[in-house]
Amino acid sequence: MSDAPLPTTLDAWLARLEAAHPVGIDLGLDRVAEVARRMGLLSRPLAGRVITVAGTNGKGSTVALLEALARAHGLATAAYTSPHLVRYNERLRLNGVEADDATLMAGFAAVERARRAGDPVSLTYFEVGTLGALWAMAQTPPDLAILEVGLGGRLDAVNVIDPDVAVVTTVAQDHAAFLGTDLEQIGREKAGILRAGRPAVLGSRQLPASVRRVAGELGASLFALGEAFGRQGEGAGWSWTGCDVGEGALSLEALPDPGLPLDNAATALQALALTGVTLEVDACRRALAEVRLPGRLQWLGQWCLDVGHNPHAAAYVADRLAARPCRGRTLALLAMLGDKDADGVIATLAPTIDAWVTASLPGERARSAEDLAGRLEGQGAAVLHRAASPAAAAAWLAARLMPEDRVLVCGSFFTVGEVLEWLAREREAAQTDTDHSGSEEAR
Repeated sequence: MSDAPLPTTLDAWLARLEAAHPVGIDLGLDRVAEVARRMGLLSRPLAGRVITVAGTNGKGSTVALLEALARAHGLATAAYTSPHLVRYNERLRLNGVEADDATLMAGFAAVERARRAGDPVSLTYFEVGTLGALWAMAQTPPDLAILEVGLGGRLDAVNVIDPDVAVVTTVAQDHAAFLGTDLEQIGREKAGILRAGRPAVLGSRQLPASVRRVAGELGASLFALGEAFGRQGEGAGWSWTGCDVGEGALSLEALPDPGLPLDNAATALQALALTGVTLEVDACRRALAEVRLPGRLQWLGQWCLDVGHNPHAAAYVADRLAARPCRGRTLALLAMLGDKDADGVIATLAPTIDAWVTASLPGERARSAEDLAGRLEGQGAAVLHRAASPAAAAAWLAARLMPEDRVLVCGSFFTVGEVLEWLAREREAAQTDTDHSGSEEAR
């Protein structure tokens, strides 16, 4: 970044950060650790306890579940996630509330001062955002900080902070340009968040052997789904068994369906118990009943929005759609980035989709609607329309939906975020029309 005056708005800050580093993703901890050291982030505890969550899928829902469960038990919380759907502020939540612009800008300014204090250090957009969020948390240390890894684990900026409990949710292929396609190597990268002698919670029954090997090499205490903890049942009324920090047996019965993967809910319960929190069944039930996470099988009328962008995530979505049949058509609005496995996602979703609308995404990682349509037609799928953007695709679909139809919006955070904004504008316009009509009738 230049020595120009600091921006005075969040949008200006974000524009500056996007242009500050020669590449968007630059894995490694040396630069970010140096700035963190200058900021004092490595010399004092960030929070009473820290849980770091890595994985290919399920990170966001596990973080949301952890946050809801901790707050239901009366803990002060801070949660850092990425990417965001609509507003950058979504990335940092303090006691369940999105950080305001002033808090985020103060964090960015603190990073900038430290970055220049000595030999200047170049940082990526994500690295500045991570350090700024950590600084904001540290101003009033919470009882529990929950940190979501952005990419990989070992070399992700979040990993400058030592967690008290580390969670690996799932390991599958994604971000192949940075992590490769070897699941054993990907697992080793994800396991880079584990720490010697501290609990490691494994939230999938199908993790590569490399994750356990790393835990063994470090001497981390291993708590695996289906072994140290588990769940029984599906939907409302499921139960959980696990253990506390002393490995004493725990159990919770008659739990509500959180509307998120139950394996992730079970994982969150186990991770929280390992921080020393005494799980109370009423608090857990309340948290699971109230937790919400936009963009994860989020239903808004006829629209179902899910950010899944790899075959593993698509399989979960397909299963949930199949378990919820509708009388009309199931249509899909698909827009994906060019570095994602579009063919795998299409093949996984195809049995549950009657017809498709494709849309283009902007930017250097873009994949065109035409490219997606060609791949769909190559697999024998019916493509109804090709749109220039997700919002344009949503508008086209909305004009042609029958009351019994439903639409799955998927393929990318960008896709879901844009359609969420479009739906919000449509609802606002409809409400304005209703209010105006009511005013006219009252005259």
